[in-house]
Amino acid sequence: MGLTTATIAAELEAASKVGDPKADQLVSDLIDNKEIDGVNALFRTIGTLKPGQDLSELPPRLAEFLKEAAAPPDWSEADAKAAESFFAHHHGEVSMLQGTVGLIGTYLSPTGAFTLRSTGRLGGVEGPGRRLSQSSRLFIDMGNKNAMRDGTLAANVTKVRLVHASVRQLHKKSGEWDYAKWGEPVSQKYTTGAACVFSTQILQAMDRLGLDVSKDDARGFMCAWHYVNHYLGTDDKWLLPKDPDVVEALWNQVRDKEWKKTDDGVFMTKQATDFYKKFYPPGVHDAFIAMVRHALTDKYADMAGLPKSILGAAAGPLSAGGGLVSGVGGGLLGGAAKETVGVNPYEEIVGVASKAFNEIQKFALTHDQDDQPQMHQELHDNR
Repeated sequence: MGLTTATIAAELEAASKVGDPKADQLVSDLIDNKEIDGVNALFRTIGTLKPGQDLSELPPRLAEFLKEAAAPPDWSEADAKAAESFFAHHHGEVSMLQGTVGLIGTYLSPTGAFTLRSTGRLGGVEGPGRRLSQSSRLFIDMGNKNAMRDGTLAANVTKVRLVHASVRQLHKKSGEWDYAKWGEPVSQKYTTGAACVFSTQILQAMDRLGLDVSKDDARGFMCAWHYVNHYLGTDDKWLLPKDPDVVEALWNQVRDKEWKKTDDGVFMTKQATDFYKKFYPPGVHDAFIAMVRHALTDKYADMAGLPKSILGAAAGPLSAGGGLVSGVGGGLLGGAAKETVGVNPYEEIVGVASKAFNEIQKFALTHDQDDQPQMHQELHDNR
């Protein structure tokens, strides 16, 4: 029947106790039987995977899993065209918003923030760039030409699915995870909730920033996340519907129960904003933070610990025609706010931020000359 407003609370509770049994068994077997030497070796192996490749060279368990994981979702030509239309119009801006507003949204899940902080720091407390830049790659890949037709996106998402399974194994072996309190690490609830954050929450952010998205394109974006959610190993009963209005109603109903302020969430948000700062020209970072605050709303931005600024205070709701400033050099970004009529200052900020986001993508491809994620073998390891 799928998720509905009548069933969403009970379904998320059930989903919190479920991981990904097939992926979990695979990762456990590969590591325990030393068919692959540890999680980092597994990640490197996963990193070589490409659609249509000869699987006979892989460990048989992994090859069999990948054959089964390649099965397509409920997916039509109309769905593919709708998704492609969305990204044709919004690829740059939505990738940036998913990698900033979206990621910060996931830090507002207490269990999610704890999981990210304690496991797989991808560079340690001094260097969150690897994890952040690797996350950005998925968002950018979603809009690449033919990505949902030629198998490249499916292959990339399957890598993420196995990363999630590796995280669960790491927590299981640590003996520190409180299963009674938190359910499964990176549970089906978490992947469903994250899909909401990266889809309908982003559409809401775009609306708040005055970025027009047609109803057809909004449906295309939801189709894309339905596709991604499937390849993450989500059970069909917990897949997001393709109707953006339905998903928005579901998320609006559960968000305030799921999002809370925590030390872990504030810590993760500060790591992210400090990392992004190096990619923006002088004077732009404050405007960028103001944009993110407005996209999230002050309520959730405060939960995340995002700093306030005079720029944020000056930026009122644009939908009411109260646009304020323009011009990267002399307007909002230059700090000389002035009232204007009918001007959307965020369009320019989003444009600058999207270009900077491309630099983060380059960082992902060149950091330490290694384009695959690395995970520490133990929790709380800050090497």
